Order: sequence, then C-alpha cells, then structure tokens
Amino acid sequence: MKRSLNDYRKIVGDEVIGEIYRRARKLYGKTAVHVNSTYYGGGVAEILSGIVPLMNDIGIAAGWRMLRGTPDFFNITKKFHNALQGNSINLTEIKKKLYLQANAAFSTYSHITHDCVIIHDPQPLPLIQHYPRKQPWVWRVHIDLSNPNKDLWEFLKSYVLKYDVIIISSEDYRLRDTPVEQRIIQPAIDPLSPKNMKISEKDIAKYLKKFNIPTDKPIITQISRFDRFKDQEGLIDIFRIVKEEVDCRLVLCGSMALDDPESQQYYERTRRKANNHIKNRDVILITSENNILVNALQRVSNVIVQKSLREGFGLTVTEALLKKKPVVASNVGGIKMQISDGETGFLVEPDDRKAFAQRVIELLKNPSMAKTLGENAHEVVKKNFLITRLLRDYLDLLQDLIG
Repeated sequence: MKRSLNDYRKIVGDEVIGEIYRRARKLYGKTAVHVNSTYYGGGVAEILSGIVPLMNDIGIAAGWRMLRGTPDFFNITKKFHNALQGNSINLTEIKKKLYLQANAAFSTYSHITHDCVIIHDPQPLPLIQHYPRKQPWVWRVHIDLSNPNKDLWEFLKSYVLKYDVIIISSEDYRLRDTPVEQRIIQPAIDPLSPKNMKISEKDIAKYLKKFNIPTDKPIITQISRFDRFKDQEGLIDIFRIVKEEVDCRLVLCGSMALDDPESQQYYERTRRKANNHIKNRDVILITSENNILVNALQRVSNVIVQKSLREGFGLTVTEALLKKKPVVASNVGGIKMQISDGETGFLVEPDDRKAFAQRVIELLKNPSMAKTLGENAHEVVKKNFLITRLLRDYLDLLQDLIG
C-alpha cells in the first residue's frame, strides 16, 4: 500500500508534518535518484523503500536504481565491505578490473539525468566517472569507516574525491584525510512498515506457530543477516552462559542479502556451532525474509540482543527500542548513538562475553527493569530515529545542493 506523509501524523504530530511540507516547497519539481545494489536484505534497502515514496509524495521526483552485478562482482564487493571495516584484503588487479567493469556496464543502460544523484555504499561508487557532471553527486556510506584497509581506501579514494558531499552516520566515521564536505545524517526506521507497525496478539501467535517457535521459555532474539561482523557464533557462547542460570531459548533470525555471497557460509558455521542446542529447540535459526515474522519475534521476545563486532548503525536495534523492548548490545558503531547505557538499554564491550551474558540474565530475572528501559528507549526513538526525521535531513541536503 502506498503511504503518504500524512499517514505519520498520529505518530509524530502536526508540527513535524507541517515543517516537512514547508521545507519541501522550495524543491517542488526537482529530481533525485538513489543508487544501491539490492532491493531487499539489509538496512539500506529498507531505508530506500520508505524514503523514496515519501520524497515523491511531497513533490520531489525521486527514483531508485539498483546496480546489477555478477556473482564475481558481489564476492569482490563483500570483500571490500569487510576491508572497509578493518579486515585485510588481497587487492589484486583482477578484483579492481571486475569491480570497475560492472559499474561501467551498468552506466551504459542506466540513464541518470536527475538534479541530484545519491550513491549508497561502495558497490556503485565508481559510477560517477561514467556520466558528464551536470549535477551534484552524493556518496552515502552506511558502514563504519573509522579504520579502513589502507590499500583499498587508497584505491577507492580516487572516486570518492569526485563527489560533492559524503554522508556518514557518526562523527567517529569522519574521513580525516579526505577533502570532501562531510555531513552526518543518522539512519532511521519506518514505524508504519510491516516490520514495525502494530500487530495483534492473534497475528503474533499465528506467525510464531507458522515458523515453529515455541513460547514455553523466555526468548532472546537477534535479528540480523548472517555475517561475521554480527557474530552469531559469539552469541551462542553467551547463550550457553545465560542458560546455566535461566532456562531460555535463543532465536537467530537473519536474511540472505542478494549482494552478500558470504551469508550462506556463515550461516552453516553458525548452525554447526549451535547443533546440540538446535536438536532440543533451544537455539532456532531462521533465514526467511518475512517482515511480519521479525515484527512478531521482536514483540514476543523478553530480551533483544545485538552482538556486533562492527556496526554502521544497527537498525534492528532501533526497531526493538521502538517496540519498548530491553536491548543488550555491543558498544560499537552506531549502536552507541542509540542506547544510553543503563537508561535505554545496556552496552557491553563486544569481547566481554561474560558481561554480555550477565546483562541478559539481569533483564530476564528483573522484568520491571526491562519494562522501564524499554519505555525510555521508545521515547528516544520516536524523537530521533523515525523516517520523518530522515526525510527532513534529506530535504535540508537537497535544498543546499539544488534548491
């Protein structure tokens, strides 16, 4: 169903809605296009599926293009993704060539004539060299760039320097060696999307039954794609500590993004590690791409966890906080911007598994504390991390560039 800005009035209030309409007036008839590499799986696709229709609704002609690539291309860009977050990489000439060829090929059948171009993450980064410069180009990078692999960054920087603006999610990600204007725009979630909208107890029970998720024990849940940086393997070790004190169940629910060829491999590693617990249904692994299921899981869980080693922002954390759920998460990346330790959730150093487990145990044994943290968190998300705030930030950016 097509949504309009007016649908959010009851959530954010008339003042917010009116301010967005006022800012949009200066941009009537302007055009913008977003380019990324997948239409589902991961936070970028979720953000675009919400923000693009709203841009169109308020008078900006916004488009969304998806770069097409071969399996080789996505294998390479996954290595790039990991290396930009600090991993090593064997940056061969053939990797560079295949990466650049995919972008060159895409440019031959994708016409970009918009007033502003917004490129998301490294996959379509080199597109800028294949079009005559008639408009501002923006690179919106969603990942943690605080410690990129030097060789890869040196290679990519020749394209980054061509951009007019770089959007990052945190001051911690600011590129000190890159003389391009950098703006901080934090991601946000859509409270009316199937993943976040209010659903009935009947629907929750229906989806839990459909996916064979019993509710006879407290449930701990992590929602995230299967990825080494999401550290589902480390979370299983934490679960074993928790289970010694509280008889509970762990649900790991994650999608397989089209542009992430490593997901299946990491899923198999996680499954093997959890094998003994899987047999008696104490650990449940789900790979279905089902937003209502995610919604139901987050609402029925006693504790939501996010055991990330790196995290650009962590929209699954935002989703749980919106639903008034207590969250225990790694003190990394964008998660730190969302949780005030002890007030809206708990932050733990990612390598301190014992401390992580103790926080989960504490919440399982103290429902009143869990409720207080969840209610505090809900108000923070409502004020700072909803799609209406993101839309307003984009309007400010476009006004500065093309208004």
